Amino acid sequence: MPKYIIERDIPGAGALTAEELQGISQTSCGVLKEMGPKIQWVESYVTDDKVYCVYIAPDQATIKAHAEQGGFPANRISEIKTMIDPTTADA
Repeated sequence: MPKYIIERDIPGAGALTAEELQGISQTSCGVLKEMGPKIQWVESYVTDDKVYCVYIAPDQATIKAHAEQGGFPANRISEIKTMIDPTTADA
């Protein structure tokens, strides 16, 4: 199944409290539970004004549906084609 990175523009994201992040996470997990096993949240990275989320889903439409149901922005959705890391240099 494809893996996606979602860029969410959230001004002040880096200043969100642990409680606020927990609430956002709970909302996301609640929507995911309703949508069933076809979509999975892997992890997210919070920066000053954006949140980058990694999801596994059958298509971008499923990612958009999750964002709409959860009230989250999904400003850019990009399919991850491959992954590299420092060990790639050794190949």
